[in-house]
Amino acid sequence: MDDHGGGTTPDGARGFSFAGRDAELRALLGAVSGVRPAVVLVEGEAGIGKSRLVAEASQVLRAQQLRVLTGACHPLREPLAYGPVIDALRRIGPWLPPVDRLGASAGALVPLLPDLTGALPPAPPELPPADTGSSSAGLQRFRVVSAVRTVLEAVAPAVLVMEDVHWADEATRELLLLLATDMPTDTALVLTYRAEDLPAGRPVLGAPFRRPPGTGLVELRLGPLGETELRAMAREGLGGEPQPELVRTLLERSGGLPLVIEEDLLALAGSPAGTDPGVLRVPRSLGEVLAERRSRLGPDAAALVDVAAVLAVPAGEALFAGAAGLEEDRAAAGLQEAVASAVLRQTGPDAYGFAHALAREAVYDSLPGPVRTRVHRRVLSVLQTLDPPPLVQIAHHTRAAGDRAAWLLRAQEAAEQAAAVGDHGTEAVLLHEIVEEPGLTPEQLGRAARALAYAASVSTLSDSKAAALRRILRLPGLPATVRAAIRASLGAILIYQVGDLSGEEELVTALTEAGGGDPSATARLLALLALSETGRFALAEQRAMVERGRALPLAQDDHRSRSMLDLAHVSLLSTAADPAVPALLAALPREGSDVPVLQHTATMICATIARSIAVGHDARAAAGLAETRALVPLIRLPVLEFYLTCQQIVLDWQAGRWGDVERGLAAFRERYPQSRLGSGGLPAAVRGLTAAVHGLSAQAATVFDEVLAGGLHLHALGAAAGRARLHLARNDPQAAWRTLTEPLDFLTFLDRKEAWSHAWDLVPTAVETLLALDRVDEARDLTERHATAVEGRDAPGADAEQHHCRGLLLHGTDPDAAAAAFDLAAAQWTGIGRPYHAALAAERAARTRTDPAEAVALLAEPIAAFEHLGATSDAARCHRLLRDLGRQTPNRRGRTGYGNRLSPREEQIRDLLATGATNKDIAAALFLSTRTVENHVARVLTKLRTTRADLTDGADGADGADGADGAGQQS
Repeated sequence: MDDHGGGTTPDGARGFSFAGRDAELRALLGAVSGVRPAVVLVEGEAGIGKSRLVAEASQVLRAQQLRVLTGACHPLREPLAYGPVIDALRRIGPWLPPVDRLGASAGALVPLLPDLTGALPPAPPELPPADTGSSSAGLQRFRVVSAVRTVLEAVAPAVLVMEDVHWADEATRELLLLLATDMPTDTALVLTYRAEDLPAGRPVLGAPFRRPPGTGLVELRLGPLGETELRAMAREGLGGEPQPELVRTLLERSGGLPLVIEEDLLALAGSPAGTDPGVLRVPRSLGEVLAERRSRLGPDAAALVDVAAVLAVPAGEALFAGAAGLEEDRAAAGLQEAVASAVLRQTGPDAYGFAHALAREAVYDSLPGPVRTRVHRRVLSVLQTLDPPPLVQIAHHTRAAGDRAAWLLRAQEAAEQAAAVGDHGTEAVLLHEIVEEPGLTPEQLGRAARALAYAASVSTLSDSKAAALRRILRLPGLPATVRAAIRASLGAILIYQVGDLSGEEELVTALTEAGGGDPSATARLLALLALSETGRFALAEQRAMVERGRALPLAQDDHRSRSMLDLAHVSLLSTAADPAVPALLAALPREGSDVPVLQHTATMICATIARSIAVGHDARAAAGLAETRALVPLIRLPVLEFYLTCQQIVLDWQAGRWGDVERGLAAFRERYPQSRLGSGGLPAAVRGLTAAVHGLSAQAATVFDEVLAGGLHLHALGAAAGRARLHLARNDPQAAWRTLTEPLDFLTFLDRKEAWSHAWDLVPTAVETLLALDRVDEARDLTERHATAVEGRDAPGADAEQHHCRGLLLHGTDPDAAAAAFDLAAAQWTGIGRPYHAALAAERAARTRTDPAEAVALLAEPIAAFEHLGATSDAARCHRLLRDLGRQTPNRRGRTGYGNRLSPREEQIRDLLATGATNKDIAAALFLSTRTVENHVARVLTKLRTTRADLTDGADGADGADGADGAGQQS
């Protein structure tokens, strides 16, 4: 996306793929590839990607057999009229027809293109010398325009591309205007330019252009790229997923300018650290553009630009005038001049600044040191008179002016103000500057480091926060209690945001470092360990931690520690499905404007959402999600959005909103690319379950294995059940049992965490597996063990699973009782709001019936539900049962003819292919032979006139991939 201001950029410049201009590319190609003649005007600032857009379009046009001729205007022109057009025509020789078939008017180009003398008609007689205002000069211009039209028409279909027309000489500008108003047949004209650099604000062609009848016109104005496009470029340029902070830094620096983004990525790719923003510099070309524009400004405008560079943020006219020492009228005129010259930009009703951070940096770096310091002091003197004073800006300019002692005070004040209004991001930036300042006293360092750790823990999710806290821990001179507080924040971030369970070790180490000397820090550490969801601590041990924390001599005003202990307490109650939870939540205050109180309420509700879903209180979870989302803007805890995003994905899956699930998973990976919860937490478990119901058994197995690699964890229960189900579908109950008990004994884990109420299909899967292994007594014991554990618990999902287990046990001895148990399970799941689970139970009830006619009738409902949900393998399994029962009636008129349309079966194949399913996956999902699937796939691809790669669009999976053959949640 290079646009250096002169010449063209080769296709695929600098190795970065084309991104973020799809709509503009389609518009350009649509105009040029469609009905010609056509004129396309491409406008945008330096570095915005005009040249790259044209280069990409040119590549497509050449593939369409259009002849693309490219010329460029330059700021330092040699005295040659029509130079850019002549330069474009130099390469036209091989395309010209024989001279006798070329119009005589083309001979006017011979003096300008001497290398083509033999390919062009003879030059017309020379005109008498004349000045440019004479009739001879006019006739010469007419001759050149006619000659250009003639040769373009002769080589058509052709596209003439003129880059950087803002630098065109008057003769070239006039030629292009005349050409545009009378385009040759089957030709197109593409012009790129910068509006801010047009002479005296004139139109790009020197005079207003009116589209002639029959000529197409498209005007494109390129804007900056967004975060999504920048992330894609960074992913390619750096060879991996960029950290969110780096993306934000690049976006802020570049303002979305592709030129700057590419320069930064090239610098990062070549740096030893690979992703260290410290290696980034202002691109030379951008600095040159700004220096040239600034040099044309008058003294007042130049002084105001200096002020803008030092201010670093947009500001109003009065602040500019005061800092520059100008009267109001002179400041207004100077600002107007700076804006008209595109050095500054008006960003609001009374706000002026640079278009992007690098433009400001380029000007700031060009200022001599004494000038910078003087302007900083002037700006500081004006800011200190404002009410209220902008403390962050005052701290910045105080430091830049060289007053270190005053800066420490101002920075601390600014950080405290940011914390008071909940802007923990700004607070963290200021505190980070403080802790890295050499020469701090232990008291100063400890206070700032502790505050920074807390600010990092509650600010927006980011993997780099953990790295920042580790850097703080390496600072010499930190007291042990401060180190413990920082390590506590690090452990919490690793566990609950990054998904790295090594954070538990950090918490245990921190508890040792605290040593009981700081009751507040000890209480918070005990609360964090009590929130652990791994198998390291039994729930009884965690209850003891909460009680130990509550027994500590906490200060009366230590609301934070008490709040964390309350949070751990309600989380433990929710894990055990204690009936006291609803009343406890209902008693929390919702009214008022006390932010800490509302924060406590929101975090308490948020802590119970995942458990509510786990035990089958989906409506309660949905209400908690809505309530917490409504509180987030008021309480200034953006990190909660991360947890809410995770829980919404899970709730959507349970409710059968699988389209929302897939969109939510994609958004989660996009927004939180560094979080391991995408591969090891609830979002990952849901991703595996989604793949399984769509028949993508190999993908599902891979995802489940990634989750289980993280060890025993409450969020791994669904993945363990899902992985065992895949083994059962392959008629391999031994492997299914190993998944549930070796090396991770999930059944023992349920005991330790008192999590028998968690309805993630684990217990029904274990019972079914034991029955398949003919271990009936163990299956019965497990069912009774489950019944005893969930008795008295507030867990409708566990009740449904208990009915399911009873049905499994009764299936072989009392079919009617088994069917009744499955019917109860289906009704319970319907009441909870889980259509997929209800359909599975209804299918079980139908399979239990001994009367084939009754079974066929009862299968209609689950089949309809599976097909509505998109549970491909489950629907196919039911249809196979219908075939086995001999109750699928063939079409008496024979096979329906679909011609080039897809049949219903082929539509199923297409949908599975689009998700990346392998032939083995499809065969297992639809209960077909692999050979039959191969034939279906060939017909689908032929009818759609596509390839498998294009249809899957990069989805996972390839034929022959290993994994669990077969799909579906039940065998």
